[in-house]
Amino acid sequence: MDFSTLTVVSPPEVKSSWSLEDRLGTLRVRFSIGRNRYRVKPGLYRLGRPGKDSEVIVTANYKLSFDQVRRSLSGLDAWILVLETYGINVWCAAGKGTFGSDELIRQVRETQLTLYVSHRRLIVPQLGAPGVSAQKVKEASGFSVRFGPVRSEDIKEYISANYKKDEAARTVKFEFKDRLILTAVELANSLRYLFVAFILLLLLSGIHSEGYSFVLMWKAGLNSGLYLLAAYISGAFLAPFLLPFLPFRHFAGKGLVAGLFVFAFIMLFGRTDISILSTLAWFLISGAISSYLTMNFTGASTYTSLSGVRKEMGIFVPIQIVFALSGLVLIIISNLL
Repeated sequence: MDFSTLTVVSPPEVKSSWSLEDRLGTLRVRFSIGRNRYRVKPGLYRLGRPGKDSEVIVTANYKLSFDQVRRSLSGLDAWILVLETYGINVWCAAGKGTFGSDELIRQVRETQLTLYVSHRRLIVPQLGAPGVSAQKVKEASGFSVRFGPVRSEDIKEYISANYKKDEAARTVKFEFKDRLILTAVELANSLRYLFVAFILLLLLSGIHSEGYSFVLMWKAGLNSGLYLLAAYISGAFLAPFLLPFLPFRHFAGKGLVAGLFVFAFIMLFGRTDISILSTLAWFLISGAISSYLTMNFTGASTYTSLSGVRKEMGIFVPIQIVFALSGLVLIIISNLL
């Protein structure tokens, strides 16, 4: 059948360049504002003037992923096939099963992709491989799956190299720029927990051997707030910044070291007039908070496998709970003495 004679609805057109709205939206989700709602409609999109032999690039419907892909394809005429991942990026959605074989097959059929291309190849992100069975997709849709590079900016080079990847294109990295981007998300996501923790410590600071003191609550509570803020910055910023240089393989272990180091620094060069029990308490609390916040980068990055995330949480979450509760108990005991 001749392609030009078909009566089909033309897929929506998108541009490779970003508008001001796209840039503002990216900035907004970098600080975790409306992140879960930042998505595009699943389906087929055309970039430039794609034809029957143009490539089909598969991605998730998380708008930031979609935007990164279309910008990386600047100057290329291509079809972009968007899967329904409910606003989750490719790597996380592949682990959850939404970026998977069944959804890919469904979109190929529902978009009537065979009407728009004469070839039978799909370029799927390498990070989507855990959720996609190339054999299953081939048997159900007739399309062969080619797992492209890790990063969207390498797609054009991958295509021009006859669908071959060099070591750099297939290597998952977690460089400083990647960590810095995720830091903003973590800082924003944890603010509400920081506020709750501050209120709790503020109330505990008023406990006294002769009753409850509101004067002491504010005086000691503000000091506790500073220690809390230091642990927060340690886990959400300092540990990711120093990630390659900190001991331990697990993120949570690195965060624990960073938290202990920061509080030790405060004790050496800052306040030294707190009791031994309070000092020990804050060592434990600082380590727990910093460890927990840094551990969150494990699930937000591609540095650790999904099974590695579960293993790390199984090891360190109990440690974090014990450290935090022990620290709170020691603060109460110290105040009562």
